[in-house]
Amino acid sequence: MIITRATEYAIRAVLYLAKQPEGQIVLKKNICETQEITPAFLTKIFQPLIKAGIVASRRGVGGGFFLSRAPSDISVYDIYVAQEGELHLNQCLIHKGHCDRDTTCPMHTAWAKARNQMVETLRGYDLSTLVKMEKQNIAQLTS
Repeated sequence: MIITRATEYAIRAVLYLAKQPEGQIVLKKNICETQEITPAFLTKIFQPLIKAGIVASRRGVGGGFFLSRAPSDISVYDIYVAQEGELHLNQCLIHKGHCDRDTTCPMHTAWAKARNQMVETLRGYDLSTLVKMEKQNIAQLTS
């Protein structure tokens, strides 16, 4: 499984917003420049994030984007779901009965376990934690 470029860029852009002072509105051009995202693509990836209540926008002079929730309340999984929908890994996990073999197939259990572990891992990384991790990584590089 490979996440889409939209999800990768969404995580980067939202992480950039998380590094700003709480409630600070960030200009679209600043996000685009620092994260190397085209304005059109940023608009595209922010639409589902706004709909999911992760990012908010303000129009007009002084307008831009900001986080709708505290960084500690936004997980990587939240961003993933906003961009790509629920994580399934395999067709048989979409809903019970989707596959005729889901009650007997040993792979159904393996796929479900792998998905559940991946979801838990992605939920375990909130933006606040990622900001701290980035600061630590930078500090190690400069020391």
